Amino acid sequence: MKEFALPIRFGIATSGCLIAYFLILSLIDLHTNIFYSLFNGVITGLGIYEAIKIYKLKQGEHFSYGKGFAAGVLTGGIATCVFTFFFALYSTELNPQFLDELSEVWAKDYSGFQAIVFFTVAIMGFATTLVLTLSFMQLFKVSNNP
Repeated sequence: MKEFALPIRFGIATSGCLIAYFLILSLIDLHTNIFYSLFNGVITGLGIYEAIKIYKLKQGEHFSYGKGFAAGVLTGGIATCVFTFFFALYSTELNPQFLDELSEVWAKDYSGFQAIVFFTVAIMGFATTLVLTLSFMQLFKVSNNP
């Protein structure tokens, strides 16, 4: 369990940053513009990068590709799960009109629109996590070249 403490902390911190960013956007009424969600990838990327970097420093010569990959995926996975839970809570309890504002056409045409949006948020987060972790591990892997 001690191996996973660092990625869990970074995952929670990353999700906190994602939630804060979303709430700041909602204060200035920009949270319905999907364009601003691109910055979520930057926030998630910074969290994953820092988690792998510090994990590698703590592991030293015992660092392996598999352990670094696991640390990155766990960090991003936790951040995605916590943010998706917050997003579902926000859009159903705190601001029920949010999903209608987000997409006026889709919300009226599809009966399970809320589930579709929550699923999309989660899948985007997991896909971003996987791609960024694979990319960052190219920077941190140990080279076999002399």
